[in-house]
Amino acid sequence: MSGHGHGHGHGHGCGCEGEHEPAERGLEYGLYRRIDLEKLQCLNESRDGDGKMVFKPWDRRMERDKYVESDADEELLFNIPFTGSVKLKGIIISGENDDSHPAEIRLYKNIPQMSFDDTGREPEQAFRLNRDPLAELEYPTKIARFSNVQHLSIHISKNFGDENTRVYYIGLRGEYSEAHRHEVTICNYEAAANPADHKVESIIPQTNFIS
Repeated sequence: MSGHGHGHGHGHGCGCEGEHEPAERGLEYGLYRRIDLEKLQCLNESRDGDGKMVFKPWDRRMERDKYVESDADEELLFNIPFTGSVKLKGIIISGENDDSHPAEIRLYKNIPQMSFDDTGREPEQAFRLNRDPLAELEYPTKIARFSNVQHLSIHISKNFGDENTRVYYIGLRGEYSEAHRHEVTICNYEAAANPADHKVESIIPQTNFIS
């Protein structure tokens, strides 16, 4: 088996895998499209609005022109509201290949408007990170704890020793389902269509009366 795999890896199949595998991962890392960016907050960012820039498509994860940097110390806190319900399966965090790279993150769910004062509470899950300038390392979540997430908070509590933390990319992998309010809208729309049907029916006797 290993011989076959080795030959396959160096043959034409290697190129195919190289083309298809990132595309599949790109789809898996599509949760950035489900973030309500207008309401996303990043506390302790050095420049307003930069925190939103690190949630981007998979094929742009290596770009270095947009990033967020911490201001007063090494901590950053992202408050990420989704437009529906998310089952979070994994996270990638990529920074510079130096001491400004995040070294630890703590994840909290469904605490809107979270502040640094709230980070003393027990997180749903915490990770010690490795430096990952190429955005290759995924940290798998305990899915049972992250199966119904409308709001995710990511607390970067420390880096590898620099005064400030820099982040280029945060990738979120998982599944998404529409919020319940969309279903209500659909029901209302169907209900609104019924009076129109009745109007058409009520015209028929009127026409008969005229004729």
